[in-house]
Formats: sequence, C-alpha cells, structure tokens
Amino acid sequence: MIEIKEVSKHYSGQRKVINRLNLTIPDGKIVGFLGPNGAGKSTTIKMMTGVLPIDEGVITLDGNDIEKKPLEAKRIIGYVPDRPDLFLRLKGLEYLNFIADIYDVPKEVRQERIERITKQFSIYNSLDDYIQSYSHGMRQKIIVTGVLLHDPSIWILDEPLTGLDPKSAYILKEMMREHANKGKTVFFSSHGLEVVEQLCDEVAIINNGELLFYGTLEDMKETYKSDQSLEQVFLELTSNE
Repeated sequence: MIEIKEVSKHYSGQRKVINRLNLTIPDGKIVGFLGPNGAGKSTTIKMMTGVLPIDEGVITLDGNDIEKKPLEAKRIIGYVPDRPDLFLRLKGLEYLNFIADIYDVPKEVRQERIERITKQFSIYNSLDDYIQSYSHGMRQKIIVTGVLLHDPSIWILDEPLTGLDPKSAYILKEMMREHANKGKTVFFSSHGLEVVEQLCDEVAIINNGELLFYGTLEDMKETYKSDQSLEQVFLELTSNE
C-alpha cells in the first residue's frame, strides 16, 4: 500500500508544484496516474521513491516512511524513471548484476530471472553490449528488467511503456496485471489514456499539483453523470483548471 498524506512540494521562488496531495493506493490494484505536462506527476513519483525530498507531509510504502526509513522503503519498491538513460557505460549484463548485488539477489535466482525476462523482452542477445549502444526502447527494457530482479512488492513506473515495441508493451502490461493479481501494487503514470482505460483498476487525475479525481472508471461516470470515455472526462477536468 502507498499512502500520501498532505504532501506539498515547491521550488525556490515558485508556487507549489504539489499542493497538499492526499492519495492512498491499495494492494492488489493497478492504478494509473494521469495529468497534463507539468501537472506534478513526475515530481510526485520522485518524492514517493526518495529521489526528491518532501517539503510537507508524509509518504509511506507498506508502512515505511520514505524519509524516516528510506532503506526499508526502497527495498520493497521497483522504480522505472521517465528517462532510461542510466549507467550508459555499463554493459547490459553488468548493469543487471549491479542491481542484483544491491538487492542481495542470490546468484541462481538472478540468473534465472535475467535470462527469462530479457528473453521475453528480446534483449538477451544484447546483454554483452554497452547500454549506450542500445536504442531508447532497449534501454527501457533493461531498466524494467533491473526493477523486476528483486521482485519488489510495489511497482512505481513513470511512463513505462514509452519507446517499447507492441510485443514488449503487451508483455509488460501482462506482468503488471499478474503482479496486481498476487495482491501487490502497481502505480504508473501514462499519457496513453486508452492503455489506462483498458488496464487500470483505478485512476488518479492530477493538475496544477492538486488531485482532481481518484477512483474507478465506474466511479468517474457516476460522479460526473457521464458515459463519456476516460479521454473525454480527462480533457474536461484538466481544461477547466
């Protein structure tokens, strides 16, 4: 479970980027995090994962305060950032072993997971190449593979499908559903509203650092007395802000 309580974030000389955000993400759900560019999605995710400090409020991950217990919290999350351009001077296999070492993944376990996941993503034969030689999509796949190696209970994914080919995107979506079906948590941001509508159990819509809606698509239709698509409701909500 992810709990965000009264969380605010501001940058020097600017208005609050996130303004008293409250959001509880339950176990066993895939939750889509939506908002226009600049709405505060990536800032929120970076606070959730400890990349950015929280100015006000508290974020807990399965009961672990991300600021008071950062190591405990980070051990149970898998984070895919919005830019996969990381560790470019490492070979793919070097990167995956580095991540596995950080999380104390046993040798036999890591070998099985590395082979299985990279074959699913069709990058197994590129593991001896440097990441800087990878395409954007391949870099995304290697980052996702690294996230899955220690089997974290909470997945926090920032635009995870960007750059993936259709087959790999399908595989990742299936993995997300399987993870939620095990009673674990998947929280991901996306600009692909059709994907969110098809995949997610619940959606959270943010704009100007404030939560506009959180619930199921059925809740949305009931709240706004509308049979419109998620895209239509999203555009109406965010254009009125």
